[in-house]
Amino acid sequence: MSRKIKAIIVDDERYSREELKHLLSEFPFVEVIGEAESGESALITCMQQQPDVVFLDIEMPKMNGLEVAKNLKELKHMPFIVFTTAYPNFAVEAFRYEAVDYLLKPFDEEQLVETMKRLQKLLFEPGEGLLVARSSRLALELESEIHYIDPHAILYISRDDRVSRIYTKDQQFESKLALKDLEERLKSYPFFRIHKSYLVNLSYVQKLIPWFNGAYLLELLNSEEKLSVSRNYVKALRNRLEL
Repeated sequence: MSRKIKAIIVDDERYSREELKHLLSEFPFVEVIGEAESGESALITCMQQQPDVVFLDIEMPKMNGLEVAKNLKELKHMPFIVFTTAYPNFAVEAFRYEAVDYLLKPFDEEQLVETMKRLQKLLFEPGEGLLVARSSRLALELESEIHYIDPHAILYISRDDRVSRIYTKDQQFESKLALKDLEERLKSYPFFRIHKSYLVNLSYVQKLIPWFNGAYLLELLNSEEKLSVSRNYVKALRNRLEL
């Protein structure tokens, strides 16, 4: 494929840049041609590299993303802008700068797919037939590092004390993300909520054992722990397992 979308990532946090760069690497038609950690360096990089799109953080010291966007409008070759931020309250002001999209951190992979589809329509002629790739990794920020986990390797996820614990065969990870957020990120994979505190990968289900009061216990491959299945989820779980 000869034509690619040239992108620049602007964020004062290195780990945020690395996470987004990794997610964008899953799209074969995107090439990240530069990075910038400040508004000032972003403008210089854009003038030098002339990208098609800038993924632009809003909350940055000295010159914030909205000020950068205002200056980008003055360029002869103005790139499309996708704002990236942890704060939803900037959305109305951001779209005054004709932003293509407004991505909230932590990045949602499904939303990123929609953003890339929108950029394709804006940058490519109809009929070029570019396909959107989906990221195959779950990105988690753990102790100031970004870990990328293969969803297929996850046995189950539990939630207690405001911490989500992600179990694979050999490792355990902790995340501050709520179980419902992880469930949303993993909705394209065979995960199922069996309890308010458990999300399991149905690929590893080995045995469903009657317990008491209509509840069940669930045994998973590669795990010694038996997970309780709330009676409210039993019928739906059995239907899924019998498909």
